[in-house]
Amino acid sequence: MTRDPNSHGETGAGGAASELHGGGGHDKRYGGGVEKLRRPERLELLELGRVMQLCLEGGACRSVLDVGTGSGVFAEAFAGRGLEAAGCDVNEALLEEARKQVPGAAFVAGAMERLPYEDGSFDLVFLGHVLHETDDVDRALAEARRVARVRVAILEWPFREEELGPPLAHRLRPEQVEERARAVGFGSVERRELCHMELFLLGR
Repeated sequence: MTRDPNSHGETGAGGAASELHGGGGHDKRYGGGVEKLRRPERLELLELGRVMQLCLEGGACRSVLDVGTGSGVFAEAFAGRGLEAAGCDVNEALLEEARKQVPGAAFVAGAMERLPYEDGSFDLVFLGHVLHETDDVDRALAEARRVARVRVAILEWPFREEELGPPLAHRLRPEQVEERARAVGFGSVERRELCHMELFLLGR
């Protein structure tokens, strides 16, 4: 099986990026270019419409932080639904592209393990294809919970070997995500199986 090693995430790596994470190699991070993130076949796999619908059920969310925003694909989709969107990433080159794609959103440099925002800054915190890249799942989840007022949503690749996406060794078992989310204090944990992805909805 041939895999594109640069097809798996929305975030990117870079020389100075490791400093934002406090060091470490982070060899699981996406290292490709913008064109890969916005290929039509990849966007189709993301099921953006369905993801937006599930994340926004209940109508309580008016603002969103897209963690590991990359080129701003998810931030753009949320902004299209009328939310006040913001995004953070460790890759400055991708952030520049995100600013071009979603000029109304606020994008800053920042890592999921140490989000540069105050407590309760956003109704929704969204992690799209990024949680599997961290070396500290608990810390990333705790930071997302800290910054969220209403809920946290996590979109991840399914735990199976596939041609697209990260290798199986880098993927997260769904029960691992559920267990760690409860461990850091989330009051409710809901898993939704989509056609190609796994979506976790975590209530504060």
